[in-house]
Amino acid sequence: MENALADLAVVIPVYNEEKNIKDCIESWIQVLSGLGIHYLLVILNDGSWDETERVLSELPHQDSMRIIHKRNEGHGPTILRGYIEASDLAQWVLQVDSDNEIPAHVFSTFWNSRHGQEAVLGYRVGRKQSFIRSAISQTAKRATRVLYDCHLKDVNIPFRLIRSDILAPIIARIPFDTFAPNIVISGALAQTGAATIELPVPFQPRTYGVASLNDFSAFTNAVRSFFQITQLSRSFT
Repeated sequence: MENALADLAVVIPVYNEEKNIKDCIESWIQVLSGLGIHYLLVILNDGSWDETERVLSELPHQDSMRIIHKRNEGHGPTILRGYIEASDLAQWVLQVDSDNEIPAHVFSTFWNSRHGQEAVLGYRVGRKQSFIRSAISQTAKRATRVLYDCHLKDVNIPFRLIRSDILAPIIARIPFDTFAPNIVISGALAQTGAATIELPVPFQPRTYGVASLNDFSAFTNAVRSFFQITQLSRSFT
């Protein structure tokens, strides 16, 4: 990349998505190229043990794509690593998941809505969750409301567009082992008064595979996350 920053860097954490990742990357290339955006895809393979690495290696090489293979660190640390990389490369940072549960084609509305904003966040509609996961989502929402005075509809949405100069100082204060950094970032945007809007995004079940966390793991990690977001709530005032 040359000295000028890209318009957009897209952070895509990947873990065992051998059957989804190719379609995911191709759909984002098609959408971003169609919008005429100077972009970079920052793809972080978090120690996948399936054929994800092979699939990524077979993608046509492009200057607009950076593929990082690393040992498994977990979803939260992987997101943070991607944010750190991306915020140095582009004026705006977008984080998306690699499971295609939120389709790339909705991004054009986000990009066109960024003017006058410092963050454009999605909220999922049509999402069906188990009782435990629904309870975790509601608890996270209530906790960020109390701790951060954050009134976002979907505090952990993996579809968020944030200006890099707003994002960088926030992630600098988030410990690397934070389980759910996006919840903290949502709270920090509220506490710092960042100009933020929310837009609805459709939610569609993944075509292949299952989520890496089952309900029990999600619950135990949610407890850990609650203590982390409580402790970090004092970091942005």
